[in-house]
Amino acid sequence: MTSPAAVKPVILSVDDDPGVSRAVVRDLRRRYGADYRIMRADSGDSALEVLRELKLRGQPVAVLIADYRMPGMDGIQFLEHAIDLHPYARRVLLTAYADTNAAIDAINVVDLDHYLLKPWDPPEEKLYPVVDALLESWRGDDRRPVHETKIIGHRWSARGSEVREFLARNQLPYRWYLADDPEGRRLLEAAGADPEQCPVVIDPSGNVLLSPSDSELAGCVGLSTDPSGEFYDLIVIGGGPAGLGAAVYGASEGLRTVLVERTATGGQAGQSSRIENYLGFPDGLSGAQLADRARRQAVKFGAELITAREVVGLEVCGSARRVLFGDGSCVSAHSVLIATGVNYRHHPAPGVDDFTGRGVYYGSAMTEAADCADRDVYIVGGANSAGQAAVFLSRQAGSVHILVRGASLEQSMSHYLIQQIEAIPNIKVHTDTEVIAADGSDHLERIVLRNNVAGTEEKVGAERLFLFIGAAPETDWLDGLLVRDEAGYLLAGPDLVVDGARPPGWELSRAPHHLETSIPGVFVAGDVRSESAKRVASAVGEGAMAVMLVHRYLAKQ
Repeated sequence: MTSPAAVKPVILSVDDDPGVSRAVVRDLRRRYGADYRIMRADSGDSALEVLRELKLRGQPVAVLIADYRMPGMDGIQFLEHAIDLHPYARRVLLTAYADTNAAIDAINVVDLDHYLLKPWDPPEEKLYPVVDALLESWRGDDRRPVHETKIIGHRWSARGSEVREFLARNQLPYRWYLADDPEGRRLLEAAGADPEQCPVVIDPSGNVLLSPSDSELAGCVGLSTDPSGEFYDLIVIGGGPAGLGAAVYGASEGLRTVLVERTATGGQAGQSSRIENYLGFPDGLSGAQLADRARRQAVKFGAELITAREVVGLEVCGSARRVLFGDGSCVSAHSVLIATGVNYRHHPAPGVDDFTGRGVYYGSAMTEAADCADRDVYIVGGANSAGQAAVFLSRQAGSVHILVRGASLEQSMSHYLIQQIEAIPNIKVHTDTEVIAADGSDHLERIVLRNNVAGTEEKVGAERLFLFIGAAPETDWLDGLLVRDEAGYLLAGPDLVVDGARPPGWELSRAPHHLETSIPGVFVAGDVRSESAKRVASAVGEGAMAVMLVHRYLAKQ
């Protein structure tokens, strides 16, 4: 068997013109065939099938070269889909002179790396220098080996769902096998495990983990779980948009920066199927794409990213700020930024908690989307996250039902999303409606709906219920240490000054900086801050602003 290290990276050419396709592949093989596998496809759809297969096999893709004018799916549309499968691949659009404006537009849409004009002869002058530079950039980029991790588990296992979600949100490829399918049974036998020990995880090297914790899983698949140093300039707690923004700006401005994330970078925004109102991306992008690009930016500038670590405490040690982990270890820094975001509130209806991870999911749970094909799906919530999930799931589900307690979506959802939902025939919005019960056997099978205006109740069949029911900050670990509002959000800056009086224990002559909490040198940004805007763009902006204030704080130490 060929070892993963011996697998050649792929250069894929996509063109519906056989003559052009053969010419591209001929020139590529002549120069790169010894070190790269040169492949071609005659349409965007067939190319995506090739990319999916390469993804499952864990084979890296270095460069994608797509012709712009192809029937059915043009080159830009193909590259947009290809990003989700192979985000590290360098992207080239092949255009005629008349299509250069489209190529320029593609720079924003798909982060296009280059566009080539046809004809490219001679390749020594017009093709090879471009591909050489892209391959050098690809080889030097921070990326994990794309090898396959296998997960064997039961269809309705809550922990199995969590393991898949952990890997998916961390942009790690895996393949899922049911424990009672023939291939699943063969893998369990080879691993020396039995179905009661599921989920079983087999990494690309053949190492076996039985019902692993997130920390064990992270170590198995190559994520960093321990800081390399003991002291930093800035510790960022939380890897959502605010935390990632701070990591990028902190590291790029020379601060020794470490970001600590409990699950995966991106936060709630990272689970969004489509963000269409983020500045600079008129065609939208997924939360996973945004999170991955921000993570790569942070690493590029030298930030350290630590995953699967639970922060349980914060201590003041003179001029140092110490962050405590759940395993008893700690890390210290001159300053700390708390960007832990918020989590969805638990639904109070009887039976809902019994089926969490077994048909009931908090957030989008994109790993479950494929199982929603032709089924009735129910979504609880009226904010943007619920609307984005509904639009995404409507592409496969038989019907999508949005359940909102209010009289309309206008007060809680962006206008552009409401318009999209109204135009999709298999999405139905149920106003003044809530879930009051859930039941089933080993998984969710039914929910009970109540219309609060009519006073009527209805029991409906439902195997998938996605909950987006408001958010709450998890800041109890800071109780008694930092000043919080009644809902648990952290107060900062001017909000800490009441009738001219600074917060208790504040010993500095100056007032707290705008995003500074009640402890000097400890800042807050994003959704966990009291009265924040709860939008991706504002969170990124606050993360950047926090770094400016950290510099101001450090200059006076």
